[in-house]
Amino acid sequence: MKTFMARLLVTVSCFLIIQHLYAQQPNLHIREKDRRKDVKLKTSMGTIVLRLYDSTPVHRDNFISLVKTGYFNGLLFHRVIQNFMIQGGDPESRKAQPGQPLGNGGPGYTLPAEFRPSLFHKKGVLAAAREGDNTNPEKRSSASQFYIVQGKKFSDAGLDSVETFRLKGRKIPAYQREVYKTLGGTPHLDQNYTVFGEVVSGLEVVDKIAATPTSKGEDKDRPLKDVKIKKAKLVRRKHRM
Repeated sequence: MKTFMARLLVTVSCFLIIQHLYAQQPNLHIREKDRRKDVKLKTSMGTIVLRLYDSTPVHRDNFISLVKTGYFNGLLFHRVIQNFMIQGGDPESRKAQPGQPLGNGGPGYTLPAEFRPSLFHKKGVLAAAREGDNTNPEKRSSASQFYIVQGKKFSDAGLDSVETFRLKGRKIPAYQREVYKTLGGTPHLDQNYTVFGEVVSGLEVVDKIAATPTSKGEDKDRPLKDVKIKKAKLVRRKHRM
C-alpha cells in the first residue's frame, strides 16, 4: 500500500510539474509563412500595421502566436503618455471598469531579453514592457504587454545629457543620433527594453492615440475614453521598409 501511494504521489507530482511548465510556454502554432506577414492592429482610433524583426525571433514568434490565438482582440491601450509611448497587451483590460488601474496582467510567462545594438527606440518601434530591475535583474520581457514609441526629437545637447545621466556613459552611435534628431524617439530606453518590430503604416494613428486625454487618478495615464484593439491579425506584407 505504501509503495502504491508513493508511486501515485510521484505520478501526480510529475503531472503537476509538466502542467505548470506547459502553462508557462506560449502556444507556438506558427508556420514559416506566418513569419513573412505583418500584424494589423485595427483600433478604435484607426489602423496600425507592424512588422516584426527576424533578429528577435523569440519575441517575434511569441507575438505571432498571441495574434493567431486572438489574445489581443478587445484589449485596451491602457497606458498612454504623449511624447513617450502608447502601451497595451494587458488581458485584464478586456473587461476593465472605468477608473480601474491596469498594467499587471499577462499570460503567465516572460521572455528572455533580446537586445540588439542595431535596434533602438526610434519613433514607431514596437517594444516589450517589463517589470523593473529590482524584481527583474535579467530584464525579461512581459510576454504580452507591448508599447509603440512616439517619443520626441532631441538636440545634440539633449542626447549628450541622455548618455551621461540615463545611459550611464554609453554612447549613442552617430547614425542613431541623427534619427533621434530628425524622427525622434526615446533613447533612454535603449538596451534596457527589447525592441522587436516597428510601424510600417499608421504612425499618424500612434500620434492620435498618444494625444488622447488621460486620467490623473489611480488609473494614471489610462485614456479617459477607452482606446481598444478591436482585432489583431496577420496580413500579407504591402509596405516596404
